[in-house]
Amino acid sequence: MLKVRGLTVDIGAIPILRDASLDLNNGEIVGLIGRNGAGKTTFLRALMGLLDAKSGEMAFDDVELTAVPAQRRAHLGIGYMPEDRKLVPSLTAEENIQTPVWSMNIADWETRLAWIYKIMPEAEQFRARPSNSLSGGQQKLVALARALMVGHKLLLLDEPSEGIAPALAQRMGAILKDLKAEGVSILVAESNVHHVSDLIDRMFVIERGAVAEQAMN
Repeated sequence: MLKVRGLTVDIGAIPILRDASLDLNNGEIVGLIGRNGAGKTTFLRALMGLLDAKSGEMAFDDVELTAVPAQRRAHLGIGYMPEDRKLVPSLTAEENIQTPVWSMNIADWETRLAWIYKIMPEAEQFRARPSNSLSGGQQKLVALARALMVGHKLLLLDEPSEGIAPALAQRMGAILKDLKAEGVSILVAESNVHHVSDLIDRMFVIERGAVAEQAMN
């Protein structure tokens, strides 16, 4: 489904990713594990077109992503949840989930929203609340639901367990397992492999911008 080869990304004059390669098959949850500053977020942002690749190839379902404008990549079925959530504070939780609907004119959004609430019933419970009144963990769930509105094929998740209570982190893991069972493929970036060790099928380690697959214990 996803095949990245030789991805190199600089931010200004600073090299961040160096010849990074990674692959993800249909129906997999793959971990991208590395310390803060290792390049995880840069990798995900490059996939979404939020950062330009200096060189390399990124193929998704046989479509070369480098040839697809950033604003069109979500139309391929890729959803992205940033680490800092990026919710609009003046909107309710449900309105934040619906922002892709407004920008992409998603025709079946009501069916999609009902499916998201089936997977994440707690998100439906606080759907009418202002997003800035939610806890950090609840905001993470809203950000995941928003990514799911477009990410019916692939989800890119940046530190989904970061900064949330252990019970909610466990719940997040259960949701990801349910999504896998529904046929969604997931690339999850985490600084601590223990957060996702019981979820992932394979693991890639990123260090100083270099990525290598590592056997799981």
